[in-house]
Amino acid sequence: MTRKQPSLSLCIVLDLIGCASYIFPGVGELADAVWAPISGIIFYIMFGSWKGALFNFTEEILPGTDIIPTFTIAWFMQYFARKKESVTIRRAA
Repeated sequence: MTRKQPSLSLCIVLDLIGCASYIFPGVGELADAVWAPISGIIFYIMFGSWKGALFNFTEEILPGTDIIPTFTIAWFMQYFARKKESVTIRRAA
């Protein structure tokens, strides 16, 4: 069963939400503690990967790493993996 590709715009918005904690100095780490598990669960629902969800959670919970656009990177990885897979299937047919 293949998962539907999430939208790139949604991934960018979720990454921006993760970076929003930088707007409020001091409160940011508390916001990260709340956002990290939510972000990990959303990541798992969107991409179906526990490893990716754990990486996303870790990236959000660690100070100073919020700038990494985990959702967007995962979108591109999934997009190009599917594109490569479809090219391979077309050659075999």
